Amino acid sequence: MEDHEVAGLLARETGELLVKTREEAQTAGRAGREVQALGDRVAHEFLIERLSALRPGDAVLSEEGADDGLRLGAERTWIIDPLDGTHDYGRPGSSEWAVHVALVVGGTSTAAAVSLPVDNQVFGTNQSPLGRPSLRQQPVVITSRSQWGEAEEVARAIGGVVRACGSAGYKAMAVVSGLVDVYVHPSGLYEWDACAPAAVAQAAGLSVSGVDGQPLHFNKRRPVVAGLLISRPEFAEVSRQALAWE
Repeated sequence: MEDHEVAGLLARETGELLVKTREEAQTAGRAGREVQALGDRVAHEFLIERLSALRPGDAVLSEEGADDGLRLGAERTWIIDPLDGTHDYGRPGSSEWAVHVALVVGGTSTAAAVSLPVDNQVFGTNQSPLGRPSLRQQPVVITSRSQWGEAEEVARAIGGVVRACGSAGYKAMAVVSGLVDVYVHPSGLYEWDACAPAAVAQAAGLSVSGVDGQPLHFNKRRPVVAGLLISRPEFAEVSRQALAWE
């Protein structure tokens, strides 16, 4: 099985497990925080077990696992976020969470997938570039609920409007699917938040960079990136200028 297929398979399987886990936990009357913790644990353990079986020689960096540093000397490292958007996962009926699975070789993600389990969608690097939607009356910039200001600068520059929703993967895939035009995350974030979404978006033909306008590199000793900009190509340059990166 090729790496692209492994990423897609594991993102889908983990998403299906998380949907079932949440349904059972909420039916049993478990509190939101209990559901969140359960989802994080179950998804992490499942992904680690599956990667050990399918790619036993590879290293893994997971949001929910201890980083022993062995990945730094590994040729191949899987960077995973077993449950991206834990807070939203704990809210009954919320679909704004995701599963991230990415393989990094030489600092670059060579295969990745993002699952939106409630929507029953998996986006991967082995898909053909998605067609761009026809232009809207106004382009849409998406961001986190707590990071509105910088997104407003971009929206003004491209004549658009700002919307906010849940997890990083959910927002990034909104650009990939054509529902919105630009995703702005102006502050730093961990590699497991950005790696798979960035790889999938780039494979789909979108413009992807850090908050500093530079290409993203992964599996660093300190696993953080300087923010994230994912944009339809026609808005990328204007968006960078609006954020004063150049």
